[in-house]
Amino acid sequence: MTRVTRWKSLALLVCAVAVTATAQAPATAGSAPTSPALAGGYDDTYYKDAIGKTGESLKDSLYKIISTNSKVSYSQVWEALKNTDEDPRNSANVILLYSGRSQSKSSNGGNVGNWNREHVWAKSHGDFGTATGPGTDLHHLRPEDVSVNSTRGNKDFDEGGSQVSGAPGNYTDADSFEPRDAVKGDVARMIFYMAVRYEGGDGFADLEVNDKAGNGSQPYLGRLSVLRKWNAEDPPDAFEQRRNQVIYDDYQHNRNPFVDHPEWVDEIW
Repeated sequence: MTRVTRWKSLALLVCAVAVTATAQAPATAGSAPTSPALAGGYDDTYYKDAIGKTGESLKDSLYKIISTNSKVSYSQVWEALKNTDEDPRNSANVILLYSGRSQSKSSNGGNVGNWNREHVWAKSHGDFGTATGPGTDLHHLRPEDVSVNSTRGNKDFDEGGSQVSGAPGNYTDADSFEPRDAVKGDVARMIFYMAVRYEGGDGFADLEVNDKAGNGSQPYLGRLSVLRKWNAEDPPDAFEQRRNQVIYDDYQHNRNPFVDHPEWVDEIW
């Protein structure tokens, strides 16, 4: 072997080692971890009866998979949210959904400046209140500033309106609320989860998504076309993936399938 050939072989070996090391290196802070579900880790087990299906068949299969979940009480939601929505940069805080603010976990309550429990699927849409079940389902309950939560109220989701005080990037009008860009997809996937999980059993209403705003107390929530758009524009990030995993591991032992497979939104709706 000539000297040139030896150097070429050594260079190829160094490159191969570097590539292998890079592939095996742990994710750095702020990078999105590889989700077991997104990597197919749950497709052969948890989702095996849904893989390959579309439309109503897919929706029915997902309902059967996610509806056999454990439940928490409304009082237990407080502590659960301190875990599911923990600020990855400050373990003493939670991240508020719409405001985006990092706030002390201990500042929860009902006073101005506190954070409370936001029902992303507004509890009056189907009149389930805070009953154990849809009223306590962690997949759509998030910490939010008391005043901003009140501003959102039971409005449907749509685009447009005036900027929300204390929550830059959020907008509202008489019958709709638009969340900030960074969580538009999160909101959409929580709504789609609820529409699959609650199909009229357990003594609760059949929750469905429609393409209108101003649904009032009907068990519907919109606007479907906008929610589909948000799902596509804002794919799941590391925070949302971690949240899904924590709920699965520590609390309800079910998953939001649209965090794991956002493409299933278009397969069903």
